Amino acid sequence: MQCNQEDNQAGCNCTYEPCPRKGICCQCIQYHIKMRQLPACAFPDDAEKNYDRSFEHFARLVGEKRV
Repeated sequence: MQCNQEDNQAGCNCTYEPCPRKGICCQCIQYHIKMRQLPACAFPDDAEKNYDRSFEHFARLVGEKRV
């Protein structure tokens, strides 16, 4: 399978600019899962900006019906 990095970046809401994984979803997901996190695209834009991508933060957002 070929990565469509350019297409993927169009839908990527990650605001961490020096990230080398932008648009390379398979690497992004692997990285964040190892860190007990979800990638930026799992979060609403305003919640993503604080860089708390933890499972716990995601669960709080689900509880608040924001995700």
